Amino acid sequence: MVHLRKVPSQYNHLSGLLDIFKNKIGCTLTPMPPISIAIRFTYVLQDWQQCSWPQQPPDFDALLAGEVGGVEFGKLPFGACEDPISELHLSTTWPNLTEGIVVDNDVYSDLDPLQAPHWSVRVRKAENPQCLLGDFLMEFFKLCCRKETTEEILGKNSVEEDGKENSDITQALSKLTEPTAVPIHKLSVSNMVHSARKRIRRHRRIEESPLSNDVLNSILLYLFPDAALDKLDSGDVKFTQHSPGRNTQKDKDSEDYAFCNQLKSAPSDSLTYRLALCMCLVNIYHGGVRAVAHLWQEFVLEMRYRWENNCLIYGLAGGAPDLRCCLLHQKLQMLNCCIERKKARDDGKKTEGATERKRAGPEVVGPPVGSVEVSPGKSWDSWSDSEDEFFECLSDTDEMKEETEKTPNKSKAEGRLQPHGKLTLMNSHEPLYIPITQEPAPMTEDLLEEQSEVLAKLGTSAEGAQLRARMQSACLLSDMESFKAANPCCSLQDFVRWYSPRDYVEEEVTDEAGRTIVRGDLSARMKIPGNMWEEAWETAKATPARRQKRLFDDTKEAEKVLHYLVVQKPADLMRHLLPCVLHASFLKIKDEESTEDIPSVRKTIQQVTAQASKLLHQPSPDIKKLEDVINQMMSLEAVIARARSLKAKFGVAGPEKDDCEELERFVSCLLEEPEVSVIGAGRGPAGNIIHKLFVGSQRLADCSDEAALLSPMEEETAGVTDDKKAVVDFPAPAGREILLRTCVPRPAPYSKALPQRLFCVLTREEFRLAGAFSSDTSFF
Repeated sequence: MVHLRKVPSQYNHLSGLLDIFKNKIGCTLTPMPPISIAIRFTYVLQDWQQCSWPQQPPDFDALLAGEVGGVEFGKLPFGACEDPISELHLSTTWPNLTEGIVVDNDVYSDLDPLQAPHWSVRVRKAENPQCLLGDFLMEFFKLCCRKETTEEILGKNSVEEDGKENSDITQALSKLTEPTAVPIHKLSVSNMVHSARKRIRRHRRIEESPLSNDVLNSILLYLFPDAALDKLDSGDVKFTQHSPGRNTQKDKDSEDYAFCNQLKSAPSDSLTYRLALCMCLVNIYHGGVRAVAHLWQEFVLEMRYRWENNCLIYGLAGGAPDLRCCLLHQKLQMLNCCIERKKARDDGKKTEGATERKRAGPEVVGPPVGSVEVSPGKSWDSWSDSEDEFFECLSDTDEMKEETEKTPNKSKAEGRLQPHGKLTLMNSHEPLYIPITQEPAPMTEDLLEEQSEVLAKLGTSAEGAQLRARMQSACLLSDMESFKAANPCCSLQDFVRWYSPRDYVEEEVTDEAGRTIVRGDLSARMKIPGNMWEEAWETAKATPARRQKRLFDDTKEAEKVLHYLVVQKPADLMRHLLPCVLHASFLKIKDEESTEDIPSVRKTIQQVTAQASKLLHQPSPDIKKLEDVINQMMSLEAVIARARSLKAKFGVAGPEKDDCEELERFVSCLLEEPEVSVIGAGRGPAGNIIHKLFVGSQRLADCSDEAALLSPMEEETAGVTDDKKAVVDFPAPAGREILLRTCVPRPAPYSKALPQRLFCVLTREEFRLAGAFSSDTSFF
């Protein structure tokens, strides 16, 4: 072994190394056996300035005022802020040369890289390149770990200050019952948004606001596009029926819907999803956590204003909360349900809850005797001491009035919806009518969990079981009362035939005259003495739905939701919105990857998505594991950015289709493999581009010649030949590896010919020789 820090000048070429090898062998044969030579030179390309960088330049006319990678609200940025490929290493190889064929000394060298029969390339990746989406995710994630409350961040809570103006407790009831000052059909949503913003700013000086008016107005208009006057018809507000958030069958089959369910997020067209994206941009570009807290206060005020003015929330699907979505989305859906109920009641319309609830077939089965099953729609809150809260609906429509007038003996019937096919009552031949019933109270997952805990704490005693059954049977009792009001002469058998058909067993029997008739009776469980259904039936009074106590108190539930929103800390809010941000990020990565077609990225996306799904479906996800998921997503973004960098440098989108396909394969291999062979060496499509990259780098390094400033494309136009620029095509090799091999007899001419080998490495900072020499000692 020989290891020196500097290369001796007399051995800085092939001729000097051959002399060392021959002297070490000491062969006395004449002529000496030929020496086989293998040479590998490595050239390093560090200057990529002549290549266009694929990152889009900033839009200086946009709201973000020229931020690199800046995007409009509702979008996430993507890409690297720096070149994720730091160096390209080109290795030119002459695998099989013989002494005398090639000349390489201190004066002249035949070792031209362009003439090398084999080229191979490897790229050196930048360590942890700064990427736009990764920055967004990491900064958003950092907010999840903060401890401050909104009051500590912004000072005194302006929402509470606003409430102090009406803090007189004696006015609370009148505040709830007083009519809206302006009819809802004359209200403009834009006026509502403006009023909500105006109220909070009464308590905060403009210079103290983290968000400027222009930015805040843009955000609110994006979150609530129904505030735009030009989108309204004749000044009337268009509510949920024209807003996004409803899931059609086509949506359910989409990739976005699959991600929503998998990550427990929210639909991409929902208000919750848009809010999460706005929080991301606000956190990065407009003031960090203070701006986030400011925007959240504005959002909560808007929610209260819409509740107080019966204005449905844009971007939320109607109906009960979707338990497959994140909790914050469920809370907003619950608030929207309350607004729907309150609006329908205030407008004097029949609510959605006063519709037929179809129960048929094996999917609807009556609860077991003695203990009624827990139903997600059942609410124990309805068992309050207040008897003045009634469910209001218009059961006396014109059609029903006419039908009642036509049937004198049915004058006591109330709350009828429609006849139930051809069924008649057991005790008379009157038709069986389907009653107008109350819709079970919608619930969010935290309320369901709370209810389950309460029911579990009642224990297994007889008293606890009775109380539990009573709490669970509120909806059943309400339906029985509605059924009795609609069918005055009914029995429990009639109710069961409509409510739980499987608990009414029919069979064919033969009478005394030999005729086959159908007889029916209650199932065995319904005949157990003292079962819950019998007790509830005896307790139920004939009361139509409109005069019943409300199963769902929209006023109380709305106030609970609004209080829940107000007390959220910024960190709690970020944890609620994190599934939506990850959802948007996964969609962004998949969309960007689809244009690059990187198999390893697709496989990793599936793995990371599965990992995130397991974490986000847990009640309290592990923060450290979520950070690992974000780090993996950042790595995916870096891989895609590297692919784009290489494609931009190798001109994959070239005009020649065949070359383009070959270059695409070459770039794909560069991303997946440590070193890639260049087909055709310096004469192939990839070799030509690599050659031009080195030429451009050399020309930039040597500005003494005007021709050196020409780009590779301009060289072809100017007709610069290879002979004129051969000297400046490549820099000095960063590393040279030379392998010398032969077989000679040692130590004597009559010894057996054995292999001799010398491996040489020459770099700017190292001179290393490793020799392996054989000797025949049998006859020495």
